[in-house]
Amino acid sequence: MKEKDEILLKKIGRQVLQIRIEKGLSQEDVAFRCEVDRGKISKIENGSANYQITTLVDLAHGLAVDVRKFFEF
Repeated sequence: MKEKDEILLKKIGRQVLQIRIEKGLSQEDVAFRCEVDRGKISKIENGSANYQITTLVDLAHGLAVDVRKFFEF
């Protein structure tokens, strides 16, 4: 993976993590709400997974935020 891609994934992951924590949710809570595997959420939050945009949309719905919030860095 290109370094610039890794940097972007880490930035998005930090946003997902911050939003989840602000809402007082566990990874399990988000996984249930989004129908996304908890392990995948962990990988997204730590920037180690390259995922589909549909996964981000699912996460946004589960976290009750606009998907654009993930790109506010």
